[in-house]
Amino acid sequence: KPPEENYANPRTCLFHVLFKAASFSFYIFSALFINNFVIIFVVTVLLAALDFWVVKNVSGRILVGLRWWNEINDLGESVWRFESLDQESLARMNKKDAWLFWWTLYLTVSQ
Repeated sequence: KPPEENYANPRTCLFHVLFKAASFSFYIFSALFINNFVIIFVVTVLLAALDFWVVKNVSGRILVGLRWWNEINDLGESVWRFESLDQESLARMNKKDAWLFWWTLYLTVSQ
């Protein structure tokens, strides 16, 4: 029997899940303690923005080899650039890391 594969990047996985959980749980539980919807909304949006930044700039790159950015072309138009690893490099990525990355994205979007 082959040994269980461990997470190759446990800290990145932790922060990937932590930022998603922080945004969602703050939105759900803050109404118990805070009576001001504007404050709840602003903090939730800030936490969601931090989560987006972590996924876009850190966990996406480390866990599944994704990279994307925005640049302005010569015509002044905004152009999004997307990159991913080739098939050979993707095959070498840690399966548990990739599973955690994609399923946390699927689960948080579906709520």
